[in-house]
Amino acid sequence: MTKLIDEFRTGWQGISQPSTLFAGSFALLCLVLATATRFGLAQIRPDVFFTPYFPAVFFATAFGGFRIGIATALASGALGVAVNFSGTSVDPARFALLMIFWAVCGIAIWGVEHYRSMVAQQREIAQRLIEEEQYRKMVVDELQHRLKNKSSTIHAVLHQALQDRPDVWDRIDHRIRALSATDDLITRVDGYGCDIKDLLRSELGPYGHVRFNLNGEQLFLPAKLAVSLALIFHELATNAGKYGAFSSPRGFLQVSWTAGDGRLNVTWDETEGPAVEAIGEAGFGTKLLNSALRPFDGKTEISYLKTGIHCTMQCQLPAG
Repeated sequence: MTKLIDEFRTGWQGISQPSTLFAGSFALLCLVLATATRFGLAQIRPDVFFTPYFPAVFFATAFGGFRIGIATALASGALGVAVNFSGTSVDPARFALLMIFWAVCGIAIWGVEHYRSMVAQQREIAQRLIEEEQYRKMVVDELQHRLKNKSSTIHAVLHQALQDRPDVWDRIDHRIRALSATDDLITRVDGYGCDIKDLLRSELGPYGHVRFNLNGEQLFLPAKLAVSLALIFHELATNAGKYGAFSSPRGFLQVSWTAGDGRLNVTWDETEGPAVEAIGEAGFGTKLLNSALRPFDGKTEISYLKTGIHCTMQCQLPAG
């Protein structure tokens, strides 16, 4: 019985095609119920010949497919003509009604089968997306594992090489650990989200906490937005370390943010850094900055000032 119930459920949902015997039995049951309904209606309206069989054709097609639906439509038409619950005789008008009944059944069968095929395609696409997401997660986890191993290896090699230079090691050690902590934070926020201050402190910490100032209220970022901002902050911080404020002894960074009316505004201001004289062609980093916030109805604008880079980020805060 459990097997039959499961086969009925998967067949009705279109997950799998039921056996011909089971589908035929279900269609037969629909015909019996439709005929019984017709008998009851005949006590009031003896001229109802085919209408009660429409639901039978529909349900038989939805469960067993178009072949079972066609067979049910043919059988329904035959029963509507051959079985007579009143004293009326079979006349040409009934055959005309039969043709109309079969035409309507044909349209209904096509519609149900078309819907079943669309559902099957959507289910296949959804399954493929789930598999691709699982594969992506596996690859990302593997890359994160390898990155962590490489960071640990670099940390160990530098520690060994700088055993005789404790002053240099003390300046490098906390920065390598901070970079590893940032990678771990990005991995965690991919599923949960985090506070914007924690995200910025983790990303900017390796450059020294006296080199930047954070100005804004506590704000929790949902997972997807947190990951997008983490990528942007990482790109900006990397550029600041190579060419901007963090590459200069007196360079300083001010990050401010406000949230209101469901939108987030972030300002990234660098001062006392090297002047930006020439801007090269847009690379991956620039494309990332321009596109990372688009899924949140947002944008990023960068100005290269004499005092340093000025960047504004605006986006919609996801509900919940």
